Amino acid sequence: MNLLMLLNETSPWVVALGLVAVAEVYSIGLMLLFRTQMGAERLALNNEVAGFKFAVVGVFYAVLLAFVVVAVWEDYHETENAVRNEAKALSDLHQASYALPEDVGDAMRKHLISYTEQVRDVEWEAMAKGQASNVAANELHNLGEAILQGKPDQLNDAALYHHILNLLTIVNDNRNGRLDSADGSVPGVLWLVLIAGAVITLGYPSFFGSSNITAQVLMTAALAALVALTAFVAVVLDYPFTGDVRISRAPFEQSLAQMPPPLPPP
Repeated sequence: MNLLMLLNETSPWVVALGLVAVAEVYSIGLMLLFRTQMGAERLALNNEVAGFKFAVVGVFYAVLLAFVVVAVWEDYHETENAVRNEAKALSDLHQASYALPEDVGDAMRKHLISYTEQVRDVEWEAMAKGQASNVAANELHNLGEAILQGKPDQLNDAALYHHILNLLTIVNDNRNGRLDSADGSVPGVLWLVLIAGAVITLGYPSFFGSSNITAQVLMTAALAALVALTAFVAVVLDYPFTGDVRISRAPFEQSLAQMPPPLPPP
């Protein structure tokens, strides 16, 4: 929840710069502290052994970080597909409602439009905080009840109702998918391991002693920036509806544009 609040209230570029600044201060500061306390000549004796071990640590952390980034990117992409599929199914339901009896079709269209508006206007903002809209859930429930009011009497009607129920299932499944992704998909224990790995990896340059302090500072700074920016990407993608970098509600706007409002009674 703290991450959600931070991403909601702060520009992503500020968050990125903050992460880079913290990583730079920690990594370079620790390196300079060790160099001051122990001396570059003494630290240089560790270069061969420390270099081998640092390569192992770096590979382990790089694999872990890459795994998290790929995982959250795939989840982000799947959530985008869920949004598009849900919106498309809503449009298809609206079109199919005209083939039903007038009273059932009118009730379906009423709840379809209301549900889509609730998702676009209310639930989208609620998902930015990892929450859902109870009103949208109620409208979806009412839509299901309106559909089940119809009774297919002929084979063609049965096929139509089966198609409509499949569309309703698509809406429900994809809604559940996007709501599950709203509050993040990476477990807290994995974030803990990532932070601990970053502390270890960025602290390792302190065990090296280079005769050229400027080169060592620049190499340490580059490593810290790379780790911080990669972690930033993982954080942003893990919350696909939060902050400036989030999934668009445009598919629902397009669905609403394809749903003309019901005609007033004569």
